[in-house]
Amino acid sequence: MKNKVRQMFRDKLFLVMLVLGLLTIVAAAGVVTIQRGGGTEENPYLSMEDQESLIAEETKEEAGQLAGASEMEKAAQEEENGSGGRDFGGSGEDSAARQADTADGSTGQGKTETEAAPAGAGNDAAAARMLNFSDADRLGWPVRGSVLIDYSMDATTYFATLEQYKCSPGIVLQSEVSTPVYAPAAARVLEVGSNEELGNYVTLDLGNDYTAICGQLKEIPVAVNDYVDEGSLLGYVAEPTKYYSVEGPNVYFELTCGGSPVDPLDYME
Repeated sequence: MKNKVRQMFRDKLFLVMLVLGLLTIVAAAGVVTIQRGGGTEENPYLSMEDQESLIAEETKEEAGQLAGASEMEKAAQEEENGSGGRDFGGSGEDSAARQADTADGSTGQGKTETEAAPAGAGNDAAAARMLNFSDADRLGWPVRGSVLIDYSMDATTYFATLEQYKCSPGIVLQSEVSTPVYAPAAARVLEVGSNEELGNYVTLDLGNDYTAICGQLKEIPVAVNDYVDEGSLLGYVAEPTKYYSVEGPNVYFELTCGGSPVDPLDYME
């Protein structure tokens, strides 16, 4: 009986040892498998953190590129409009020069151009000037010639062509056809006109309410608002009108002050 008990005890011990051995082997195999797999298996948490870092870095790079592109685009637009504070490819001196050119009107569309002086027919443009004729000043002769009809407003004088006596607000100076006729003083041209009695004529503003009229002209080179100097050409002597056919070629010359005729000979040299 004791032998059987001993035998059973030994058998159980053997089984226990066998089981323990198997468990040890299984445990050792598991440890080896885990160690081998640890070299290749990635930690999921670490992987997600790495991906988030990469995404953040890429976002920063894209934002920097967009900001740089926006800055360059803005600078290019400002340079194109000419109003930017930056100077790409140019110096501050060049920018100041461009601004100075625009300010003085020499270049650019914002330029204010100088007003043109009145231009005459065949004459150069003349600048406006101060006219200050007075009773102390002297007039030049439009043409040199005899006085065919004298000034007469206080009494009548004879007009041969009309065969009548009447007042004469001006003088009639004998001349020849195509003789040059000159301005008697510095003046502005008020009117260039024509009528039956005087033919083609020029009215001049001498200043201080003095005006002069030269009639019986042709080929008049001046125009309204032209400024002329004493001795400037006003035209040439034309054939006389029917009012002066007997008197022959002449120049009609009249001077007024404040709208009233005065004797031109009192002012002529």
